[in-house]
Amino acid sequence: MSAIHILADQSAELIGSSTDFTEIQQILNGIGVRFERWEADREITPGMANEEILEAYSREIERLKTEEGYVTVDVMGLQPDHPDRVALREKFLSEHTHSEDEVRFMVDGEGMFYLHVEDKVYQVHVCKDDLISVPANVTHWFDMGPAPRFTAIRLFNNPEGWVANYTGSDIADRHPRFEPAA
Repeated sequence: MSAIHILADQSAELIGSSTDFTEIQQILNGIGVRFERWEADREITPGMANEEILEAYSREIERLKTEEGYVTVDVMGLQPDHPDRVALREKFLSEHTHSEDEVRFMVDGEGMFYLHVEDKVYQVHVCKDDLISVPANVTHWFDMGPAPRFTAIRLFNNPEGWVANYTGSDIADRHPRFEPAA
C-alpha cells in the first residue's frame, strides 16, 4: 500500500503520515511532485519481457512523453538474489539531485523515495501501479531495501539516462531505512 511519512529533516521526528492515495497525491503535488496511479491494458506476469511491459503501458507512457518531453524509456528491475543488490542499494542511498526529472512507474514490487524539501523529508512508499516524478534539482534518495523486489519503467529527458549529482550530505544515514514487511 502506498504511504507517506513526513519527517523533520534534522531529527527524523514524525510530523504526519497518510495511506490515503488522494491525500498522498495532494501532499506531493504541494511540493511539485507528480504522483499518479496507472493501470495496464493487459495483465502483467512474472518474467514478462521488457518490450511487453512497455507495450502494456504504452498509452500512459506516450501521454507523459508528449506532456513532459521525455525521450528515453526503459524497464529496470531487481530481485533479492541479484549479485550486485548491496552495491546497487548503496548507490541510490546517498542524497542527490538530477538535472532532469526522475520518473519511476512501479510495475511490480515496492521501494521508498525520500524527498528532502526545505526542512522536511517526505518518505514515500511506492508500490505496484504508482508513478512518481521527482522534479529536477529536488534533493532525494531511494531505498530498495536489503532484498529488493521491483520492476520499474523509467522515463528520461536525457538520452544517457540516470546521472546523479551527490550533495555530500549524511542526511540519508540519519533517517530510517526501508525494511519491507515480510
